[in-house]
Order: sequence, then C-alpha cells, then structure tokens
Amino acid sequence: MTATATVRGSLSIGEVLAQLRQEFPDVTISKIRFLESEGLVEPERTPSGYRKFSPMHVQRLRYVLAAQRDQYLPLKVIREHLAAMDRGLQPPETPGGGPRVPITLVQSDGFPGADAFVKDAAGLRLSRDELATSAEIDDRLLSALESFGLVTASPGGHYDGDALQIAKAAGELSVFGLEPRHLRAFKAAADREVGLIEQVVTPLRRQRGADAAGRAQETERELAALSVRLHASLVTSMLGQDQRR
Repeated sequence: MTATATVRGSLSIGEVLAQLRQEFPDVTISKIRFLESEGLVEPERTPSGYRKFSPMHVQRLRYVLAAQRDQYLPLKVIREHLAAMDRGLQPPETPGGGPRVPITLVQSDGFPGADAFVKDAAGLRLSRDELATSAEIDDRLLSALESFGLVTASPGGHYDGDALQIAKAAGELSVFGLEPRHLRAFKAAADREVGLIEQVVTPLRRQRGADAAGRAQETERELAALSVRLHASLVTSMLGQDQRR
C-alpha cells in the first residue's frame, strides 16, 4: 500500500490490482470492473469519479476470485454467499449446503471470549428459522422466549448474536425442566446489572474527544465480561455453600 493510500484509508483500482495479483496473477482491471458491475463489490466514488476501495472490498474480491478459481462457483451462488456473509454468517462448507453461524456463537463449552464474541456477533442477522436451527430449539420454545421478552427481533425482523446465545442457553436449560417463565429471574438480574454498568459508562459517553466513544464502548464490553464472570462465580459459590451445610 502506498503512503497516500494509507493516509486516506482507501485504495485506487490500480492498487487493488497490485494486491490481488500476488494471489491471482491473471486478474485484470477489467475483471474488477466486471465484478463491480455485477454488484459483488461496491466501492465508493470520489467527486471526480475515481473508485475508492477499502480493505474490506479487497477481502471481498479475494473471496470471489478464490471461489471461482478453487470451487468453480457461478456468480449467482457467490452472490448468495456474500449476502450470507453480510449478515454475519459463514459460507457453506460444501456445495449445496446452507450458510453457517460462526462456531464461537454456538459452542457449548462455555461463554465465548469477549473479543471473539463481539467480533462474530457484530452484524449477525438471522431469520427466525435460522435462529431456531442454530440454537437447536423448536418454534414453541422460541415463541415462549419472545412472549417473556427474553428474545426479540430487530425492526427488520432479524435476530442478532445475543438472541442466538439466549435461545441456545434456554434450549439447554429446558432439558432440566426450566421453562422460559422460570428464566424471568435471569432477565431481572440482567436488567439490574445493565443499570449499574450504565452508571459507569454514561459519563464516559458524554466526554468530548475523538476517542471518547471508543473508550466508552471498551469499558462497557469489559464491565459486561466482568459481570458475567462475577455472576457465574457467585452462583457456583452459593451452590457450594448449600452442599456444605
């Protein structure tokens, strides 16, 4: 990347070509323009009409070119893969398969690390069927979770990574006879914890400075992780006390 590209945070089509040719020697500017015309990548334009590609655009082009070269996928299928990726999903592992939820969001061996969780949950948008399938619950349980306000869809009708985590945990708890109505205590406790976190974070959000919002977000994320750890430790400790009595 040139110094100019670094300063403005974007790449010209020639700079993109230079990067892609390291892995795809046969790619041309005409090929990149064709993929743009097909809607697979949408770079910004300067007032004078020059294309401005971001690192994400380059990553997207790499995926398209690799899918064509290694899997011989038609553009229609690649477009479907990209649409799934835009919703935070991973493309199918095998031809004809469906998009997949990132593994860190459905693992059952404990709550994912804060960094991995935020990275994978950011932008995740699942349909109702995708949520139920990924969480391994049925529609009856999902409807009950919604009725008690434990899971909610966005205004656009999609469900995010938080909804997936809640639905999956609720499904696993249901094996022990705990129904959504029993989980209202968890929601009440979470509401109180959020109130405490907001007391700390709100003043940070009001501060001036270019990095104020970033500091507030980082603090919020750290406090959320600590509250989860504290909550789990308290439950474990109290259960241990009951056993010792």
